[in-house]
Amino acid sequence: MLNEKQEKFAQAYVLHRNATEAAKAAGYAEASAYNQGYRLLQSQEVIDRVHELEQQLETDVNVIEEIENQYEFAKANGHTNSAIKALELLSRIRGANSDTGMSMDKDTLETAIVGCLNVLGEEKVVQLLSKCDFADALFEEIVEDEPEKTG
Repeated sequence: MLNEKQEKFAQAYVLHRNATEAAKAAGYAEASAYNQGYRLLQSQEVIDRVHELEQQLETDVNVIEEIENQYEFAKANGHTNSAIKALELLSRIRGANSDTGMSMDKDTLETAIVGCLNVLGEEKVVQLLSKCDFADALFEEIVEDEPEKTG
């Protein structure tokens, strides 16, 4: 059974998704809020209560649909940062929250990566790929696969 501060922390964490802010809201001292927030998120009882509170949340807005619409709008209008933020929110809602562990199968991960790459665009993707350890071999393979141009 959680004590009063732990319950307040769990409630605040559901709203803020930030352990330090939730600890402050629960009444822990500002100087120790970071450590208290971390400690509380190590407690299975607190984590279970956070999950329970998340399940109790009700809204008239279909949040997932709304964020997906925002993602599509941002992607279509070249708002890369907004599109990436929408993808981040969708991943949190769908359970890929780094604070409590992440579970994603290979196909889901590949789909998410492809979605992000599409948002970034070809130029940025090539720029990012050039930073990879295997970039030289990758680009050599691409050049070898291109048909020779005749002039």
